[in-house]
Amino acid sequence: MKTEIRAFDFEVRADENEEHGHFLSGRPIVFGQRTDLGWYDEVIENGALDETDLKDVRFLVNHNTDMIPLARSRNNNASSTMQMSVDDDGMAIRVDLDTENNSDAKNLYSAVGRGDITGMSFMFAVDADSGDNVD
Repeated sequence: MKTEIRAFDFEVRADENEEHGHFLSGRPIVFGQRTDLGWYDEVIENGALDETDLKDVRFLVNHNTDMIPLARSRNNNASSTMQMSVDDDGMAIRVDLDTENNSDAKNLYSAVGRGDITGMSFMFAVDADSGDNVD
């Protein structure tokens, strides 16, 4: 499998309520907007996530797969610590952070609240056996 990393700056918000405690919300994938990645521009089209496997999605800092995820969505069920929804604008997420027991989560929540972190990126694996490859 080949791993791809894409970056897009968007508004990420730190918030708090009784139901979810401290959480982050935002939109890591936006459809139909040109993103300057430095060496090329990218536009993610509406429908790009239609056949995407989102059964197990981890919320990582700096794509560091060696660290414990700060949240995770398994089948996007209500008991997951990350909720995702896809609409005509892209993917929206809410990440419930355990700021009381996890110092990394507390530091991230604080940095977003101060405005020190304003963007998010996403990483995905491309299945080489998808049938799209030419031998």
